[in-house]
Amino acid sequence: MAKKKKTTPAPRPAASDAPATLKDLLSSDVLDKLKAQSDALKAEENEKKEAARKAVEDQRKAEQKRLENDFAHLLENSSQDWHKFK
Repeated sequence: MAKKKKTTPAPRPAASDAPATLKDLLSSDVLDKLKAQSDALKAEENEKKEAARKAVEDQRKAEQKRLENDFAHLLENSSQDWHKFK
């Protein structure tokens, strides 16, 4: 087998040589406003998800209550072993 040559990694540029990022260019008050807006949007999205989940849960409960009052449904889903109730 031939020996493999080890390659030396290219030197990385120093942190001061890196291009400026958007975070570096924005002032702190603008950055704080953006973070606050982001938090508000996340909270609003969570409230919408919670409201949708609650609506689905209420709908499920209403359907269950309707089925509990339906004699045909109860008869179809009841146990057919009437001997244990004698």
